[in-house]
Amino acid sequence: MSVLLGSLRGIERVGNKLPHPFWIFAFLAGFVILLSAVLSRAGVHAISPMDGERIEVQSLLSPEGFQVIFGEAVTNYVNFPPLGLVVVMMLGVVVAEQTGLINALLRGSIVRVPAKYMTFVVALVGIVGSVASDAAYVILIPLAAVVFQAVGRSPTLGIVVAFASVSAGWNATFIVAPTDALLGGISTQAAQIVDPEATVTPLANYFFNVASAVLLAVLITLVTELVLRRRTEGLDDVTTGGEALGDFNLKPEERKGLVAAGVTLLVMAVLFVAALVPENSWFRGEDGTVMESPLITGIAVVLATAFLAVGVAYGIMVGTVRSASDIPNYMGKGIKDLAPALVMFFAAAQFLAYFEWSGMAEVLAVRGAEWLGDQNVPVAFLFIGFVLLAALMNMFITSGSAQWALIAPVFVPMLMLLNVNPETTQAMYRIADASTNIVTPMSPYFVLVLGFMQRYRKDAGIGTLVSLTLPFTVTIMIVWTLFFLGWYALGIPLGPGAPVN
Repeated sequence: MSVLLGSLRGIERVGNKLPHPFWIFAFLAGFVILLSAVLSRAGVHAISPMDGERIEVQSLLSPEGFQVIFGEAVTNYVNFPPLGLVVVMMLGVVVAEQTGLINALLRGSIVRVPAKYMTFVVALVGIVGSVASDAAYVILIPLAAVVFQAVGRSPTLGIVVAFASVSAGWNATFIVAPTDALLGGISTQAAQIVDPEATVTPLANYFFNVASAVLLAVLITLVTELVLRRRTEGLDDVTTGGEALGDFNLKPEERKGLVAAGVTLLVMAVLFVAALVPENSWFRGEDGTVMESPLITGIAVVLATAFLAVGVAYGIMVGTVRSASDIPNYMGKGIKDLAPALVMFFAAAQFLAYFEWSGMAEVLAVRGAEWLGDQNVPVAFLFIGFVLLAALMNMFITSGSAQWALIAPVFVPMLMLLNVNPETTQAMYRIADASTNIVTPMSPYFVLVLGFMQRYRKDAGIGTLVSLTLPFTVTIMIVWTLFFLGWYALGIPLGPGAPVN
């Protein structure tokens, strides 16, 4: 354990020296400009396995390159696939959050749960509640501590369970979330390096996500009950911290609001199905298929509308929506919260545009695929190697979107040339990202959780938290990877219209 803690402290020191993701992308963009000139002059090229054409690296230090750098900077940003998807979805999600709906759902799901089901329910609520992003951590972690203490269990254990479930749930939940739109947008741009018609929708991993959500809840429960429960007995000074459980109980108007939100969601679901069932429906695709329906291809708008509708229904009942102007005001709050991501997106969009235009992404993908093909690496080892590499990177770069924007332009096209769909590569990335989110001290939520723990155990430090979260990381990475390999072997689709191989 001392060696492990020393390694994690080393990771923390190195990670703390890394600049903001904006500057990482800005530096990489500058590096791509210089490298493209060197490789172009050296005549670096590849032969496309798709059509046999010669692919050459183009220099960005050229008249055409300057047009990409300066003349198309705004276009590069506006056309960055995740930008529109994330903004649109957040317009709806933030209304559900600001009206108090998500807060009430998290509290109402846990407070009256019997003690013997507490761990599983907290884990499942955390996984589903991760759609609320930061709010899930802020609401669920102290709530889990209180309800665990109320049933005679360690509040520290409740904190760790909530932290692990929300962190893992960012990449696997029942609800299509802004994260799905964000990853899908980046995957689409990376896949189009090889196939200009490729599209990875927010639903691309939905079937796998739903199954994984149940798996993760079970794994978190088993690790908690079989490994961590005994370790946390007598760990806390329960006379400090803690809050009255009654503070978390739902008020009558909140219960009415949840009923109104549920009815609204049910009506919308019925209308959605009814719009797609008739064979001559206007909402079907041009060829009459459901998957080409504008309701599916535009799922981000549909989901944003759903979040908006249930949030407004709840808000009207509890009084958080008193006039029509409240709704755009809440939406504005959501865009304000997105500001840091929008700033990072600008630098990331330029980096990806330069990388793609120069041809380096395609040359690297082709050369890498040729090398891997010559090595005859079994597909299972290839997948495991990718998961381990992405997991290691995530220890330092904890922003899932930033890391995926860095590695997707290389690995998505490379694996596509080895007959691995972009949706499959994206699913593997989810495993790596979720597993190490729980243990890396570079995560901003790691410090947040440590602060909550110190309310119940004053001497809790990084070592305490790592010792309690590491079993989750190891178990989830191993079992979830094996689960994915089994899924792949059986050829089960990852999502609607997304075959696994």
